[in-house]
Amino acid sequence: MGLKEIVDINKLPKHIAIIMDGNGRWAQEKGQDRLFGHLHGVESVRDIVEGCAEIGINFLTLYAFSTENWDRPEYEVIGLMELLVDTIKKEVPTLNKNNIKLHVIGATHMMPESAQAELQEAIDKTSHNTGLNLVMALSYSSRWEIIQATQNIAKDIKSGKLQPEEINQNTYNQYLTTADIPDPELMIRTSGEHRISNFLLYQLAYTELYFTETLWPDFRKENLYEAIINFQQRERRFGKTSSQVKL
Repeated sequence: MGLKEIVDINKLPKHIAIIMDGNGRWAQEKGQDRLFGHLHGVESVRDIVEGCAEIGINFLTLYAFSTENWDRPEYEVIGLMELLVDTIKKEVPTLNKNNIKLHVIGATHMMPESAQAELQEAIDKTSHNTGLNLVMALSYSSRWEIIQATQNIAKDIKSGKLQPEEINQNTYNQYLTTADIPDPELMIRTSGEHRISNFLLYQLAYTELYFTETLWPDFRKENLYEAIINFQQRERRFGKTSSQVKL
C-alpha cells in the first residue's frame, strides 16, 4: 500500500505552501549549471500540482521567485524568466484540463513585460476553473507585502476611507496580496534548510512547518503524501490547551 492510501482525505490541509529549495545544489551535485536544476525543478512542480489536484487540496502556493532573487547573477535571473514564460505557455492547456485556476502574488511589475503578459494571459485563460487554486509567488517577499499593505492603509486613513480604530486582523488581511486566500495550514520546505526566508510571514502564524532533506528536483507525490501524513498526526491548538482542543 502506497502513502496515498494512508492519507486521510477527511483531514486534508486546505492550503499547502511550499518553499521549493535545492535546485542549484541538485545541479551542482551532478556537475551541471544551476539553470539545469531549475529546469528539472519544473518537473517537480508538475508532479506536485497534479498530486494536490488529485487528492483534493484547495490551495497550493509555490514560492517560485523572491524579490531577493533579483540579486542573483544576471544569467540565472534571465534564464529563470525565460523558463517561466516558456513553462506558462506550455502548461495552460494542462491547467485547464485539470480544472486548475492560476493566481499570482508578488511585485510582478518588476518582471519583464513579456513575462507579465504571459502570466496575465494564463490567469485569464484559467479564471473559469473551479478546482485547485495554484498560487505562484513571483517577485514576492513577505516584508515587501507587509510594507505595501501598511502604505495602502496609511493612504486610506489619510483620504478618510478608513479610521485607525477600524484596523483589526480582518481589515489588515484585506490589504495583503492573499486577501482572498486562506492562511496555509501546512508549509513545506525542501533541501534541509530550516528557515522561512521571507515567505508569508504574516500568514504562517499558526501554520504547521515541515522540513525535508529532499532537494526540490527530487520531490515527488510520495514526498508530498509523507508531509501530509505528518501534518495529520499533529495536534493543532491555536494557543489553546490539549484538553480544550479535544472538547
